[in-house]
Amino acid sequence: MSSSTDPPPRVEIEETVGDLVKQASAQFSQLMREELRLAQAEMRQKGKRFGIGGGLFGGAGAVGFVAFQALAVTAIVVLDLIWPLWAAALTVTVLLAALAGVLALMGRKQIGRATPPTPEQAIAGVKADAAEIKERAHR
Repeated sequence: MSSSTDPPPRVEIEETVGDLVKQASAQFSQLMREELRLAQAEMRQKGKRFGIGGGLFGGAGAVGFVAFQALAVTAIVVLDLIWPLWAAALTVTVLLAALAGVLALMGRKQIGRATPPTPEQAIAGVKADAAEIKERAHR
C-alpha cells in the first residue's frame, strides 16, 4: 500500500517540441492544400461565367446579323405597305439595334460577375489562416 506522503504517480504525456513542430507543419500543409482546392473551384466558377458572358456577346452579334438579314427584309416589306420605304427600313433598323444592345448588356453583366479573375475567397482564407497562425504562435 502507498502511504499518504507518497507523491501521485507521474504520467508522461508531454510531447517534444520537434513533435509539435512536425504536427504544425503537417496541419499547415493540409490547410494549404485545402485552400488551393478552394482557389481552383473558385477559378472554375469564374471561368464558366466568362464563358457564358462571351457566349452572350457572341449571341448578340449573331442574332443582330441574322436578324438583320432575315427579319429586316420581311419587316421592311410589310411596313412598306403602310409607310414610305425609308420609314419602314429605319424603324426595323432601330428595333434590331435595340435588341442587339440588350443582349450585349446581358453579356457584359455576366462578365462583370466573373471579375476580378482571382480566387478572392481562397486568398481571404489564406490571409485569415496566416493571421490565426501568427496569433497562436505569439501565445
